[in-house]
Amino acid sequence: MRLANSNTPLQPNIASVDSKGRSQAGSVSDRKSWVFAAALATIFMAAIEATIVAAAMPSIVAVLGGLDHFSWVFSAYLLIQAVSIPIYGRLADVYGRKQILLFGIGVFLLGSILAGFAWDMISLIAFRILQGAGAGALVPVAQTIVGDLYSGEHRARMQGYVSSIFGSAALLGPTIGSILVAYASWRLVFWINIPLGILAGLMLILALKEPKQIKPHSIDYIGSVLMMLGTATLMFTLVQAPSLDGSTIAALIAVSALLLSALFFYERRIQEPMLPLKIYRNRIIAGGNVVCLANGAMMMSIAAFLPAYMQGVLRSGPFLAGIALAAMSFAWPIGGFVGSRLMLWFSYRIAAVIGGVMLIAGSLMMIALKPSLGPAWPIGGAMFLGFGMGVTNICFVVAVQGAVDRSQRGSATSSLAFSRIIGQSLGAAVFGGILNFGLSGHGTDVVVRMIQPRLRHDVDPAAIETVREAFAASMHNVYLIAALLALAVFAAVQFLPSGLKLIEQDRSR
Repeated sequence: MRLANSNTPLQPNIASVDSKGRSQAGSVSDRKSWVFAAALATIFMAAIEATIVAAAMPSIVAVLGGLDHFSWVFSAYLLIQAVSIPIYGRLADVYGRKQILLFGIGVFLLGSILAGFAWDMISLIAFRILQGAGAGALVPVAQTIVGDLYSGEHRARMQGYVSSIFGSAALLGPTIGSILVAYASWRLVFWINIPLGILAGLMLILALKEPKQIKPHSIDYIGSVLMMLGTATLMFTLVQAPSLDGSTIAALIAVSALLLSALFFYERRIQEPMLPLKIYRNRIIAGGNVVCLANGAMMMSIAAFLPAYMQGVLRSGPFLAGIALAAMSFAWPIGGFVGSRLMLWFSYRIAAVIGGVMLIAGSLMMIALKPSLGPAWPIGGAMFLGFGMGVTNICFVVAVQGAVDRSQRGSATSSLAFSRIIGQSLGAAVFGGILNFGLSGHGTDVVVRMIQPRLRHDVDPAAIETVREAFAASMHNVYLIAALLALAVFAAVQFLPSGLKLIEQDRSR
């Protein structure tokens, strides 16, 4: 199976010869570099937002109060971002990347400015919703622009640089956030992105010239509403699952299923659907969505639960627990960068198979977790998982962008980001349910004291040991499911074409 040839890549203001007959290849190359830089700046702005705000939240709560609404500062942002991603992807295909990305940047910056002026937790949540409404455009549309600018081996190389941006954000976000809170004001945490967003927008305005849209288009309002309501209901259910009873969860899932079924039924019957279902008939795109969904869930098995496991069961300090989390965060972009090179040296499938093997190895290490192995074991397992997720993710981003033409690239690229966020929410809900079920009957107070070294000495050692065993058993079950997800990724890798190298794709254009 061969990847579909793309339409002519988006070229910023191309003109081969000027009025005096001189080549303008250098000018085109310069403009392409400026557009690429703008895309990187946009992605960095979105990537650093989560980590920098998380570092400042204790100080924000201390000033604004509203501890009972704490989680919604993140949940509201994530929910609205997820709902808007597929809509932005489709709009970018219909109306062009430039104006949709500029709109997203503008909404995101407006939300950031207002969030810095928040006077209580409710107003902060409202402004975070506005931020999320803009953030849905940032990463998928910027990645689509990179896919338009470059093809074949150049696309793989540049998407590898994009992947490294997330590693930089993971490193700089907590550091910058902590410094701003300690020496300035928590409000600057939201305002620090404003100069970067303005710069990225100006570079896009000056350097990116897209082909004019000749064909008139109609907006699928009904499909947009059904998509927003269906995905918002599903996301709300997943995010709030720990605090909802079983009947409420079942009712919300039923409502979401009804709305999404209506969406699929409706979208099949209109000429320009908001959700172009036919792209999912492409097995590369279908496989890519499976991979991103599974990667998102596996990510949460580390990010949400491993630090507590290390402090509670392994009795490690907060520093080592943070190292375990950082191991995954840094290994992901390294895997993305290495994966982009593996595709150049070998092929899509071989590179992705290597990533899949790393995922399985990391999952097996996490299944084998036990206190006698010490903290180095889970740190190594987290690193294997992060590396494998980075490799498989980059392989499918590049493959999916090469599997469709330009008119569908925005929808295809955004579908991957959407699936990853759904996977994160689903993983947090399912794994959290497993852990809560395993710890039920042991008392919340004992669990909290177990994972806090300073409070542990006040609890009966026998009770602590019982909770440790229950916690370890629950996490074993969590990582059994993570291993099944790793196997699902390995199976989805087989959807990639065998033997087709990126350089061959370029020659077939």
